[in-house]
Amino acid sequence: MDYKYIDQLLERYWQGQTTLEEESILRTFFSQTDVPAELLRYKELFAYQQYQRQAAVPGADFDERILAAIGQEPSAKAAPAVKARTISLSSRLAPLFRAAAVVAIILTLGNALQMPFSDNGYYQPSAYEETQSGEAVAMAGDSARMGVDRIDTLSQTLNVP
Repeated sequence: MDYKYIDQLLERYWQGQTTLEEESILRTFFSQTDVPAELLRYKELFAYQQYQRQAAVPGADFDERILAAIGQEPSAKAAPAVKARTISLSSRLAPLFRAAAVVAIILTLGNALQMPFSDNGYYQPSAYEETQSGEAVAMAGDSARMGVDRIDTLSQTLNVP
């Protein structure tokens, strides 16, 4: 019998160019009992993959065998089922909210510390800032005029020349 197709699949397999279907064909071919002598050396490789799939799942008596191996008796009651916890979106984002609050506090304190304060806690602009703004000069002129007006009204009421 001619096994050219299997030889071609094996060549492609060694080069890493086979598809999953072609690898399945190779596993099926080598799981047969009648394999040609020249291909018999590859049978163990593909049979091993098949055997590993079956052996990877523990049996129903796995727990009893392990407990017997360590010298304990299996308990009559079954282990409680593990339930998955549901985590809400707000509890997932809570660390993010805390971090944002810390950043906001730090920025607020940083901005507050940049403002110069006097002994009584109120902001007092420097004399330079007051003279640079035209408002300070205008306010000083207004105050002077108001003071002069008050003096005039007081002197008229007291008849002081």
